[in-house]
Amino acid sequence: MCIGIPMQVVESDGHFALCEGRGERRRINTALVGDVTRGDWLLVFIDDAREHIDADRAAEVNAALDLVLGAMQGLETQEDAGFALPSQMNTEQLRALTGQ
Repeated sequence: MCIGIPMQVVESDGHFALCEGRGERRRINTALVGDVTRGDWLLVFIDDAREHIDADRAAEVNAALDLVLGAMQGLETQEDAGFALPSQMNTEQLRALTGQ
């Protein structure tokens, strides 16, 4: 499974950008998303940007990743995920989620 990480562009030089996200700074290939500028948010898989996202979407993805990290570390939380989890969806919502 591949997980997308939201990263913000610090600087760009053609088909690559220096980006920061989740405590790290990396050189990211931007060939698949086109031109980027300082401050843009990208959804990054490994070292390739796959899509432009806005700051709200970046925050949502980061919140979901924080929940996953907490679960992996065995932390219990009473926080609301901020979005509908599949375990809380009805049959119609699950079908829509899976494209059926």
